[in-house]
Amino acid sequence: MDSEFDRDTAVTLREPGVYDAELSAGWTIISAVNGGYLLALLGRALGEALPHPDPFTVSAYYLTPSVPGPAVIRTETVRTGRTLSTGQASLFQNGPDGAEVERIRVLASYGDLDTLPDDVRTSAKPPAIPPREHCLGPSDGPAPIPGSSAITERLDIKLDPATLGWALGAPSGKGEMRGWFGLADGRDPDPLSLLLTVDALPPTSFELGLTGWTPTVELTTHIRCRPAPGPLRVAITTRNLAGGFLEEDAEVWDSADRLVAQSRQLARAPRG
Repeated sequence: MDSEFDRDTAVTLREPGVYDAELSAGWTIISAVNGGYLLALLGRALGEALPHPDPFTVSAYYLTPSVPGPAVIRTETVRTGRTLSTGQASLFQNGPDGAEVERIRVLASYGDLDTLPDDVRTSAKPPAIPPREHCLGPSDGPAPIPGSSAITERLDIKLDPATLGWALGAPSGKGEMRGWFGLADGRDPDPLSLLLTVDALPPTSFELGLTGWTPTVELTTHIRCRPAPGPLRVAITTRNLAGGFLEEDAEVWDSADRLVAQSRQLARAPRG
C-alpha cells in the first residue's frame, strides 16, 4: 500500500469478524477523527469480512467522538445473497477509565460494481464548478481556514469561490459547498475512498454563517459506480437547519461526468 489513505485505513484480522486498527491523527478535524475517514475504515473491514467486494450502501451512526489511537472493529454478517451481502460493524476504543466505548456503528450492503448494467436514466447533472485553476484551496487564503486541521494536508481540495464567502467574513447564507476533490498523494478514487469524499469538504454551515465543529449524527452513503481516474467534483447542499440540526446532501461526480456517489447526513449545527 503506497497511499497514506490505504495505510491509515488498514485493518488486521485478530480473529474471525474482529479487526485491529489504528486511527491516525492525520485525519482529525479539530480534535476528533473525521467521520468520512472512519466510514472508510469500517468499510474496509466489512469489505474483508463479506463475500462481495464493493460498498453499495453504508449507513453509520456516530455515537461518541473518536480519537487517534488503537481501535477494535467487530463485524457481523447479517445476510449473504447472490448479488448483495449485508453486514454490520462497530468500532470500539478504550475510554479514560479503560472501559470499552463504542464510537460508531455501521449497517451496510455490499455487491460487485463491475456486474451492474450500463443503463442510466437520470435528471441529475454535474455541478457547475469553475475550472480547477480558478478555484481556491487552504493555501490560497490569507489565514488558515476556520476549523481546519491535520486532514487538510492529506486532501487536495479546491473550492468554488462562490461558496467561499464564509472565509472572507461574508457567508452567502445559501448552505452550499462545491469543489474539486482528490487525495494529496495522487491516489485515484475508488469505492472505498468515496466514503471519505462525501464528508471531506468544509461543512455547509460555514456558508450559513456558523463556524465551529459540525459533528455528524448519522451518515448514509450510496456508491453508484466505480469512479474513473482523476479528480472528483463534489456538491453539498443544506436546505433546512432547524432545532439545532441540519442535513447535508452530497453528490460526487467523476472525471467521466458520472454520478458515482450520493449521501445524506444529519449533523448537529455549530453553536457559534
